[in-house]
Amino acid sequence: MATIKVKQIKSKIGYPIDQKRTLQALGLHKISQVVEVEDNPSVRGMIAKVHHLVTVVE
Repeated sequence: MATIKVKQIKSKIGYPIDQKRTLQALGLHKISQVVEVEDNPSVRGMIAKVHHLVTVVE
């Protein structure tokens, strides 16, 4: 299955707990950390929820 790379670009400090948990569910813990996740609708939804904190790396 296809995968996408997600990079955390901003700190989670000061954001609601649900957004912090979404980052944790994506496997992101540090700024500039890149993780490779499956490309499916649920992951796309998580990325959309924290779009201001992450970016999709090509």
